[in-house]
Amino acid sequence: MSRKLRVGLVGAGYVAERHLIALRDTPNVELVAIADPALDRAQALARKFQVPHTAPNLAGILAHRLDAVHILTPPVSHCPLALEALEAGCHVLVEKPMAESVEECDRMIAAAQAAGKRLMVNHSARFEPPVAQALELVKQGRIGDPLSLHLFRGSEYPPYAGGPMPAVFRQGSYPFRDLGVHALYLIEAFLGPISSLNVLHHSTGRDPLLTYDEWRATAQAANGATGHILLSWNMQPVQNEMWLHGTRGTLHIDCFLQSCTLYRAYPGPKQLHAIINGVRTGFQRLIDSPAALFGFATGRIKPSPGIYAAVRAFYQTLAENAPIPVEPAEGRNAVRWVTAASLAPDTDKDALEAQRTQPPPPAKILVTGAAGFLGAKLVARLLADGHQPRLFLRRPLPSGHALAHLNAVIGDLGNPSDVDRAVAGVQTVYHVGAAMKGPPEAFHSGTVHGTRNILDACRRHQVGRLVYVSSMGVMDHAGHPDGVFINENSPLEPFPEQRGAYTQTKLEAEHLVRDSGLPAVILRPGQIYGPGAESVTPNGVIKLAGRWIVAGDGSRKLPLVHVDDVVEALILAAAAPAAPGQTVNLVDPTPVDQNQYLNFIKPKAPVLRVPVWFLMTAASGVELLGKLLKRSVPLTRYRVRSLKPLHPFDIQQAKQVLSWTPQNRPIK
Repeated sequence: MSRKLRVGLVGAGYVAERHLIALRDTPNVELVAIADPALDRAQALARKFQVPHTAPNLAGILAHRLDAVHILTPPVSHCPLALEALEAGCHVLVEKPMAESVEECDRMIAAAQAAGKRLMVNHSARFEPPVAQALELVKQGRIGDPLSLHLFRGSEYPPYAGGPMPAVFRQGSYPFRDLGVHALYLIEAFLGPISSLNVLHHSTGRDPLLTYDEWRATAQAANGATGHILLSWNMQPVQNEMWLHGTRGTLHIDCFLQSCTLYRAYPGPKQLHAIINGVRTGFQRLIDSPAALFGFATGRIKPSPGIYAAVRAFYQTLAENAPIPVEPAEGRNAVRWVTAASLAPDTDKDALEAQRTQPPPPAKILVTGAAGFLGAKLVARLLADGHQPRLFLRRPLPSGHALAHLNAVIGDLGNPSDVDRAVAGVQTVYHVGAAMKGPPEAFHSGTVHGTRNILDACRRHQVGRLVYVSSMGVMDHAGHPDGVFINENSPLEPFPEQRGAYTQTKLEAEHLVRDSGLPAVILRPGQIYGPGAESVTPNGVIKLAGRWIVAGDGSRKLPLVHVDDVVEALILAAAAPAAPGQTVNLVDPTPVDQNQYLNFIKPKAPVLRVPVWFLMTAASGVELLGKLLKRSVPLTRYRVRSLKPLHPFDIQQAKQVLSWTPQNRPIK
């Protein structure tokens, strides 16, 4: 070519960075523009890769005289964006699947032919180095006639961070559309055209948002060979492997280790075959594993090497005016099988959603987090008092559960529509639910987004009283002077980002409630104890390597409160005239130290008492390692200082506002 091709990208998500790495290394390319409706995301990516122009849409970057466009957006937009780019005279590289339907594929193919431009689908798994090596070995006849291909693929989706539900969780067929398409075009690449396909979808219930997380499929090739597909969002460790069996040999392809292993047939007894292959492949594994690690560490193997190779192959064929590596007909064929297999899971998902989103029976009280330790105790008390509360749950309770018969809304706190359905018609909301574990996105969804959604729904439905359960984790532990009484005006955590996602999100949620203008009361329980809480480490104790590590000698006093006392405070807060607008700490002032409490609950895990100075020294080393690796670390000096339990407490606010006094259940 006499000049470089001017290239633009539409979509600035995860996969865009992989394309940009390849484009940066491609000699006949000039990176010109990135488009994304989230313009700040496009701008951040453009700065990283020194791309001069950004825009919120494709039209905005087409103005920069592009020669080629990469479409890296959700599949629903592939067809309209491809048509727009082709009509503007651009070559198009579109991510898999090619489109949402065969009809859309046909429109894209016709538009490419009319424009005289190249249209390629990024079937990147075909370009993974070990897959390309395996295809070459098959072409050479090294395994004879292929008989069957078994594909094993595990995956994990980014956690839901709240807000509108993404397509990955809305669409029943999404997992198969996402990964099944790879399996289908690989089956056709190795075995030939598919003549029939049978797909099974299953839910384990492990992730309430991902309806179908296990998939099994069998594809029959026209020549009689068979392809077997296993897709799982639960398998550990996550795999990306294939076994290809032939009449003269077997290939094992591991895309994580970037290895392709040939198992051959030898003259002599079959036991000898196994021994020779075992020894030979064992030595090969010893070489392949460290070689892959070294390749990724040094950058010799690029992130997502299949995408890297596919992008470069596309521009090589443009430079040489050669046939493109993946013809649109291949993309169309994969879409044909995927869409046929998607009908059943989409229909099943729609039926489940219609059932799940039915308006719940009338109720005056809603309890979020109703399946948790405190929430379940609160529900039991409400039932004993003659109420019939509505429960908000992430997943249905098992049939034998004591609360399984109750009126429940199944949903996610981060989803505004789920929360609105749960709040509609109630007079009192006990907001007990919050994220307790997981990545930062899970905390943001369950705690911050969840609380914001509760507040918005309470306003819409004019709820009379909101009782919000906060945490002592929002208060300043590290900076609290020893012996100084703590009350509701004591300082809050000044550096929540250093304490972790739980403290950060609980503090943000408490501010939302306080500033909401709603008739809301905030309760901050101390360390809740009682039957069922024995597995929870007390303040100043951390779980590590199967042990409970006490920071210090165990003599620090704990801010304990019995679960029944917290439930009593919740009931009082829903009715006390002076409660709205107030924040109330809930702690039993009876002094109990860590050692007394540990002796009381008798934890099954070994207990180890470690001097604070030792933990501080270890934290210094971990912090240094984090700086070298440029990553956040779980142990820091500030977190060690924050392990100090809060004590003593002034509970006059609880007595005055709620008429609450703990029942002094002694720990002996």
